[in-house]
Formats: sequence, C-alpha cells, structure tokens
Amino acid sequence: MMDEEREILLLKGNEAIAHAAIRYGCDGFFGYPITPQSEVLETLAALKPWETTGMVVLQSESEVASINMVYAGGATGKCVMTSSSSPGVALMQEGISYMAACEIPGLVVSVQRGGPGLGTIQPSQSDYWQAVYGGGNGDYRVIVLAPDSVQEMADCVGKAFDMMFKWRMPVMILSDGAIGQMMERVVLPSFRPRRTEEEIARQCPWAVNGLGLRGRRANFMSSLEMDALEMERRNRHMQEKYKRIEGQEVLFEEYFTEDADLLLVAYGIAARICKGAVGLLRGKGIKAGLLRPRTLWPFPERRLGQMSSSLGQMLVVEFSEGQMVRDVRCAVEGRCPVHFFGHSGGVMTSPEEVADEACRILGKSNEMVNIASW
Repeated sequence: MMDEEREILLLKGNEAIAHAAIRYGCDGFFGYPITPQSEVLETLAALKPWETTGMVVLQSESEVASINMVYAGGATGKCVMTSSSSPGVALMQEGISYMAACEIPGLVVSVQRGGPGLGTIQPSQSDYWQAVYGGGNGDYRVIVLAPDSVQEMADCVGKAFDMMFKWRMPVMILSDGAIGQMMERVVLPSFRPRRTEEEIARQCPWAVNGLGLRGRRANFMSSLEMDALEMERRNRHMQEKYKRIEGQEVLFEEYFTEDADLLLVAYGIAARICKGAVGLLRGKGIKAGLLRPRTLWPFPERRLGQMSSSLGQMLVVEFSEGQMVRDVRCAVEGRCPVHFFGHSGGVMTSPEEVADEACRILGKSNEMVNIASW
C-alpha cells in the first residue's frame, strides 16, 4: 500500500482494466465474455463494485447488446464502457458508428487476438485497421490508445474517460492478448467518486434525461437525418472536431532516437519487443531507436515526417500482415525507405528476430545477421 487509496498489486492487464474502471468512477460496464479478455468482466464480478460505488456490472446477451447499452448509458451522460476481443468488436461496429454520429462518449476496450474470422485465441495486432479506420459506416473516427504494459492498461482507462467526455466521442483502448494476460506490478489510482446527477447536468448539458428531469431541458439524440444538407453540416462539424483532436491529443514515446540511423516503429507488445532489439543493435554499434505511438489515432505522422529526413531506414514491426506500416509510409512521404516485419495469426517474435531483420535490411554481414547466436 502507498497510502489509504493508492495500491500496488500484481495484476493481469485485463484485471488492471477492471480495477481502474472502478477507481476512476465508472458508472457502468456492459460486456460479454470472449477469450482473451474475459477477465475484465470476471474481475468486475468478483470485486462487486455495485456494493461499494454503485457501479453497474452486467453481462449482456451479446456484443451487439453490449455496445447498445453503452450507447444508451453514454447518451445520459454516464461514464460507461465495454470490453471485447476481435470478432466481438467487429459485432460492435454499427453501434460505435451510431455513437460517433450522435457524439456520445463511451469506452471500448479491444484485446486483440489472431484473425480473420474466429481465428485463434493467441495475441495479435491484426485489428489496427478495425480500430483506427473503423468497421462501421460513415466518415467517423474514434480516439485509439495503445498501451504497452499492464500499468498503461490501468492508466489508459482514466485517460480514455477524460478524453471521451472532453471530445464527446467513443474512445478505444487497443491492447492484445499478451498484455491482457501477462502479469506485472501496477500502481492503481486513487478513487475518483462517481459524478452526481447535478454534476452530470452541469457538465453534460447535451445529455438525454427523459422529459427534462430535475428542471433540465429535454434533449433528443439520433444518428438519422433525412435532410442531406443537414447531414453534411453534421459531418463537417465532426471533421472540424477531429482536426482539433489531431492538433492536441497526439501521444508517442521516443527511445534512443537522438542519434538513430535506423528507426523501429511499433506499438503495444511489439514495441516492448523492439526495445530489446534496440539494445541488441546498439550493442553491435548500430544506431537504432524506437518510436512508439501511444495514440494510434490521432497518429504521430508529423513527428515521423520530421524524423524521416535524417534517417537512413525505418522498420515497422507489428503482429499482422502489415497495417500500421501504411500510415507510417504516408507520414514519411518517400523521404526514407520504410520496411515491414511481422507475424500473424497469433505468432509472436523475439528481440533477436527483429534485430536480425534490421541487420538484413542494412546489408550487414552474415555474422552480424545471426544475432540469435550472439
């Protein structure tokens, strides 16, 4: 224990999400079990926050039901969330699009597993496009946070809650089965009380509230608009908001980039592995560094563009067949070569394998390439 409220615990990433949700004042969780994220719901059920904070925890009948419960709860100004994994999040896409259209706050935690289809239950990063570009209809965005540790899983919950109300939109935490299942030391936040009805009325004047409860005006929300010009006006309003977000909310980490000739770009668990590869390469005199996007949208394209003019090569590492690499290439605009290395279907890599690939693209000797034998 650090003090009366902040705790240090050994937790899985999924468990950290559950603990953080309670401590950050979540009003309700609506979810459905699916490997490898089921511990979020299971931990909330074990902690019984409805007895201490009044938080609602409900296992819904499906992922479609889950996201629509989040849609409804967020529309009333409540702090609500869900969690799922790849095929489950695919089922939520229509609801996420509806929430974006109505500018409703809500948190979706996506713990990726290998696909496509039902795929495997092993960790993967093949849902980058699903998260960043959205599988729902229309011109919309969601803010996407990408933790690389169990500690960041907990921290991102509070950040997501703040962002989703600040910008009135869905926010996604995009994790993976490795971070969701692995255990690390976590410093949990102090308790943030749930907001009162009076605070919600003051902070969320847009929220629906029946027929003007507690003296408030009656609000109405719908994503349907029959007037094409009005629908375009609403779209343009959202796009202006997204531009402001791109100017204010970009987050990233740089690791040994000051003198780097070779830049690795990776997020989540792949970034953890790449830090080990940077150490191996530096140990052999190769000036390697890492840029880790902490927000996948908004993406750190400006910083990557700035760095590309002084780099010899970039290597994007992700556990997919190549998704984020396209955003990196767009940011670089041909100023330096951008290579891709990855596995899919739940296959993981190692720092040695990443370092081997870096040496290969740099044209180093066979002795250098066989880093696994160092």
